[in-house]
Amino acid sequence: MALAEQQTIGVVTDSTVLDVTPAAVSIIKSLLEQREIPEHALRVFVTGGGCSGLQYGMAFQEAPEAGDTVVDCADVRLLVDPTSMMYLRGATIDYVDSLIGGGFRIDNPNAVSNCGCGHSFKGSDEGAADQSEGCGTCGSY
Repeated sequence: MALAEQQTIGVVTDSTVLDVTPAAVSIIKSLLEQREIPEHALRVFVTGGGCSGLQYGMAFQEAPEAGDTVVDCADVRLLVDPTSMMYLRGATIDYVDSLIGGGFRIDNPNAVSNCGCGHSFKGSDEGAADQSEGCGTCGSY
């Protein structure tokens, strides 16, 4: 999409708001090829839920929506909506290959606490972390 078109729908291109490790880029590229959607982007978002109050989500999408920030990183594009950007700015997306619990991991400097599974977190605007919370999925307490 041309820059002029992006500006008319309110899309901002900024490659500095998120960092994506080479391992994560490689997996994203591979998934796009496997699914035969090489021109799609990876939408990264935050939604309510999870054991810590907020959880991360990812999905492939063909084009950005109005208000999205587009992050271009090593031949892959990420799409982030304005609300999610408040929580994700400065985060690093990595891919960890592990026998128990491999997958995408987000190192988020905006999280005041994380669940042991790495899929949910508590943001700074949600108050102090409650150390007694745990996740039935990951078993951390």
